[in-house]
Amino acid sequence: MKVLVISLIFVLIFPVMGFSEVKEEVLKNGLKLIFIRDTSSAVATFQVWYKVGSIDEPEGKSGISHLLEHMMFRGSKNYPGNVFSKIIQAQGGIDNAFTTKDYTVYFQKLSPSKLQVSIDLESDRMANLLFNSDDFELEKKIVLEERRQRYEDDPESLIIEEVIGLAFKAHPYRKPIIGWSDDIISITLDDLKRYYHEYYCPGNAFIIVAGDINFSDLKEKIREKFEKIPSCTPSRKTFYEPEQYGEKRVILKKQTHLPLVVMAYKVPAFPNKDSISIEVLSTILGEGKSSRLYRTLVTEKALAVDVSTANSPLSRDGFLFFIIASVKSPDKVDDVEKIIKEEIERIKKELPHEKEIEKAKNQVEASFLFSQDSVFGHALYIGKFEVLGTWKLIEKYKEDIMKVTAKDVQDVANRYFKAENLSVGVLLPK
Repeated sequence: MKVLVISLIFVLIFPVMGFSEVKEEVLKNGLKLIFIRDTSSAVATFQVWYKVGSIDEPEGKSGISHLLEHMMFRGSKNYPGNVFSKIIQAQGGIDNAFTTKDYTVYFQKLSPSKLQVSIDLESDRMANLLFNSDDFELEKKIVLEERRQRYEDDPESLIIEEVIGLAFKAHPYRKPIIGWSDDIISITLDDLKRYYHEYYCPGNAFIIVAGDINFSDLKEKIREKFEKIPSCTPSRKTFYEPEQYGEKRVILKKQTHLPLVVMAYKVPAFPNKDSISIEVLSTILGEGKSSRLYRTLVTEKALAVDVSTANSPLSRDGFLFFIIASVKSPDKVDDVEKIIKEEIERIKKELPHEKEIEKAKNQVEASFLFSQDSVFGHALYIGKFEVLGTWKLIEKYKEDIMKVTAKDVQDVANRYFKAENLSVGVLLPK
């Protein structure tokens, strides 16, 4: 009955949300424009995506992508000073940006009638960013303080950073997005300028505009401001990770309230079909209070306060599948890890029940669809798939979810969830 109700919700809600009309255009300099017409909201979003993140950073310069994001708010030729956000706010909008391991995004949310403001601001800082040395030194200090607060003084974040660094020996995913302190300190203004000119250009970017918009009118306005910006051809690294021969382990002792167990398996990313089966497996194992691990560790045995799983299928390269458990006491850490491994072995040997598979698939699809139930959310997912090659992959993703079988879930558990693919981090109270 629940499956039928969820299906009816999809049928009744999503076709009328105004997301069906998507158009794209490529300017002469290689800049792709993606327009999403959505009449359901009075708010539009303007997003500039640069296909560069921590995965692209030179050795010894971790954090340069994030530092450049900070500098992008410090002014450009026609808008000097720290005025970008103030201009957007004066128009009744909000703006922000974020850096990931795979890309960097700058966005505004404002009225469709105010989109010219975004076009003016974003085109100027794509072409004419100012590199004031005082601003640069100030932003370095801000980023270093941010690192201290979010990682070095946060044991939970620090153990996850340690596990990622342990899991990858050579792959650039081992580097934290915010960077390591010594690397951040070593970055010079010239380093930042080179990085900006190599990656921040039309050929390595695309623009998404979503809302109640006029395609042709907006296209011409963007063309006028962006098409004259010179393009570039960024260098791309070949990602390489040597074979892992056994389980890796790190123990971290910090002042913390509860012990934490972090288990990470290397897994592929979409469009590899295994990534979708792993998403379904993630739901079965650790998504919500009805999941296997939560029922066993929290509800039945009361060994943990919480347990969850996390996967990143929309990465540019294969990343990690996480199982994270907050354990009630240090002497129960080994028991919790043992039970987690037993649940994984159970899936390897016994096919999940068909009802469990169908429920998990519906949960994955529901989460995927409801994360796009706003103008901004839908544009965000269009952008994530565009980074992988084309936004049109979004349809394949939805189709692949419903094709997953119990055998697929069992196969990926056997293929990837093994000791030779596992890194474990344990956070213990100091």
